[in-house]
Amino acid sequence: MPDMPNHNRLVDRPRLERARARARLDVAGFLHDEAMAELQERLIDVNRRFTSPAIVTAFPGVWKALLPEARLVAPDEVLDLEPGAHDLVIHAMALHWADDPVGQIVQCRRALRPDGLFLSVAFGGETLVELRQALALAETEVLGGLSPRVAPMAEIRDMGALLQRAGLSLPVADRLPRTVTYADAFALMADLRAMGETNALADRHRVPARRALFHRMAEIYAARFPAKGGQGRIRATFELIFLSGWSPHESQQKPLRPGSAKARLAAALGTSEFDETALPVLHPTDD
Repeated sequence: MPDMPNHNRLVDRPRLERARARARLDVAGFLHDEAMAELQERLIDVNRRFTSPAIVTAFPGVWKALLPEARLVAPDEVLDLEPGAHDLVIHAMALHWADDPVGQIVQCRRALRPDGLFLSVAFGGETLVELRQALALAETEVLGGLSPRVAPMAEIRDMGALLQRAGLSLPVADRLPRTVTYADAFALMADLRAMGETNALADRHRVPARRALFHRMAEIYAARFPAKGGQGRIRATFELIFLSGWSPHESQQKPLRPGSAKARLAAALGTSEFDETALPVLHPTDD
């Protein structure tokens, strides 16, 4: 896959890699732990033994615990995956930082054998909605405008559409929202640094922001988004979006062709059919 021109990039890759290198998931890895637990449940539900799994992750030291025998691959633009080499590929907590998310999924699909399983978990569009709003209001007041500070994350319907665009069968997308409380906005930002999820947008302002901006943001955050139960804490929303799909195979269930049904719906429901053309047509002026 060719490199993308700089002006088309969403992410500053060197900046993102530095943020991930400084991450402390031993301190703030609770969302990764929850994502792994959810994926483990889904693998149990599939009830299949996978013999050649691969995991695409920026944090191999954490994610190797999910499947110790899995091949661990960095979430680079070109994934180090061999075509048809795996029966399971998991894209773990990195798709929200991809410049080309559908390209990432296509590469995972190509790495799957027929009837192989693709799974992904990443942050979704509801993540940090409170922080986005507080920052936007503070910047408008203090700086008189807005700048990119939190990465735009896709909504679940958009994420689900990526599966079909990538050519995967039986696509499923679902979400797991989580609300976390913090002492204040600065504690939240410290956790984001420990997660390796700080601002790595290519279009971010390169001049350090004024301290007054973040103090005002913290005031707005505390006023608008207090945690339930009070005690001066704030709430923060995180949304995990899970995707699953299968590499096409002739054994998979397929939808019926239109008109191929063998039984009438009315018979199944125990009702009588009627001719809808015999119904009166109502117009806006009719009583």
